[in-house]
Amino acid sequence: MEIKSRFDHFNINVTDLARSLAFYGKALGLKEVGRKEASDGSFVLVYLGDGQTPFRLELTWLRDHAATPYELGENESHLCMRVEGDYDAIREYHRSMGCVCFENRDMGLYFINDPDDYWIEILPLK
Repeated sequence: MEIKSRFDHFNINVTDLARSLAFYGKALGLKEVGRKEASDGSFVLVYLGDGQTPFRLELTWLRDHAATPYELGENESHLCMRVEGDYDAIREYHRSMGCVCFENRDMGLYFINDPDDYWIEILPLK
């Protein structure tokens, strides 16, 4: 059997939904494109889009999760975003936000971390 699939979304759990929404809007220009809230208030799912592709980032907030950070292991998995425009200026913008957590200038890339310490690789569009 041959399976044909396509990417739909990637999920991360967040401790403070408002803080994460503000970060992803400011740092990457992502906008809310959908939301699902449990009738009992136990969870909120917010889908963010880039306005260019159908791929979505799902932020999950769980009421019953303690306000302590999620265990991310060695943080080897990550999301990667390509940015349009002056790559060096965007890196400086992220640096001014205090969210650049790793740089490899030889490879021409850097990572930012979100409020829950998820790493996001930033690459130029081309």
